[in-house]
Formats: sequence, C-alpha cells, structure tokens
Amino acid sequence: MTIPIFKSHFSIGKSILTLDSPQELEGQEANEGPCSIFDIVKNNNLKDLVLIEDSFIGFLQAQKVCKELGVKLIFGIRFDVCENALDEDSIKNSKCNHKIIILPKNGEGCRDLNKIYTESKTRYNNFLDMNALKEMWNEDSLCLAIPFYDSFIHRNISSFNSCVLNFDFVKPTFFLEDNGLPFDNLILNTVEKYCEVNDFKTEKVQSIFYENKKDFSSYLAYKLVCSRGSYVGRQSSLEKPNLDHLGSDEFCWESYADKHLNLK
Repeated sequence: MTIPIFKSHFSIGKSILTLDSPQELEGQEANEGPCSIFDIVKNNNLKDLVLIEDSFIGFLQAQKVCKELGVKLIFGIRFDVCENALDEDSIKNSKCNHKIIILPKNGEGCRDLNKIYTESKTRYNNFLDMNALKEMWNEDSLCLAIPFYDSFIHRNISSFNSCVLNFDFVKPTFFLEDNGLPFDNLILNTVEKYCEVNDFKTEKVQSIFYENKKDFSSYLAYKLVCSRGSYVGRQSSLEKPNLDHLGSDEFCWESYADKHLNLK
C-alpha cells in the first residue's frame, strides 16, 4: 500500500493545497479558487490524513477540520538538519544539509514535537543536528521518518558528499517514492540497500502538493513567486523556470488515484 502524504500552503512555496473546511467552499463554482486538502479527503472518503508540514502554523486548523469530518490526523513536521546547528559554517555548507520528519505518537508527542520545533527556531538557527535531537528525543512519544527527497542519502548521491548519520537512539522509517524523476530509481535502490543492511523499515508514500496534473502550471507559478531571489544569477519564467528537479507533474492527487485507487 502506498500512503498519500499531503502538504498545505502553510508550508510556504511547497504546495498550493489549502486546509479550508469543505463547508467554507460551498457555493463556489467548479475549479474556482484553490483546492482544499479536505475536498480531496471528503470526496474520496479518506479515513486518515497524513499531513507533513514545514511548520506548526496549520496544525490547529487541520486538527479542527479533521475532528469535524471524523478523520484521523497524522501530523508531522519536516526539519532542516546540518552537521552542527550551532555553527554558522556548518549551516552554510548546504551540500551537507538534509531533511528529516518527526511525527508524534500521542498527546505527549505533540508537546515534545512542539518543544523540538521551538528549539530549532530559537536556539539552533532554524536547524537541528543529530546530537541536539538525541538530547530531546522521547522514544515513547515520537517517530522519526526520513523523506525520499532531500534526505541525507539523496544529498550524498546528488552532491557526491559523505553525510553519515548516527541512529543509535532511534529506529527511523525511510519513505520510498516514485514520481517519474530521472534519479528516482537511483535513490530508491540506495535507500533499500541501506535499510536492508541496517534493518530499518521502509514505507511507500507519494507526496501530494496539488490536486490534478492540469494544476501543475499554477503550482509552478506559485513556486516561482516564492523562490524569487533564492537563485542568484538565474532568470526564471513559466517557459524557463530554472528550478532544480522540477521535472514531473506526478506530485498530485490525480496521479495517486490513477496508480493506486483503480477508479477507472
């Protein structure tokens, strides 16, 4: 089974899906305005919503609407990780920086996740390192997942770097994806071998940032606006976006449904 993993517009520059309640959208014409994740949830009778964000901003909204719809919310936050989060040179060495995902198991986990998030924003310059995470980790309340894209393995492959993480305090789950990007198989094979050697679990997932493939141009335009100034020396347009690895329109609900729900 492949799990759909959603991200909302609260993760700036990453998704055009909102967290609006379906009731808030009643009366709008079809295809008018942005799509809500909860439109997809309601229209497809989903019982669980896995929401991985880059901040805590949308958590209460997601929790509120999930409660209204009787949907179980599985929430997590994606963090930036570097070798030493207290060292500016380590943070600036972007080739070594990568992502992890932390998910709470229970109410205590929500409090622990909030503490880690706060520490990363206030003490650790918007980053974490594994030593800092180990000090705050609670195995009874938290889960650690490694995303398919922007993980330390992805960074090692794409930058010929040698980032090695110490998982002596936790057993992470590694996400596996296939969205038609040319390097997907390379990452997939490397992750599977790494997990086999280290006896780590894997989970097949698909990241979802917009509803349909036709929404890709809107998603692209949104990313261009949000990334303005991020790529020094690059001139971007819809015809020539110049955004790294933006070469697939599969990061959408339509693609997930076609591949996994047999709706045709």
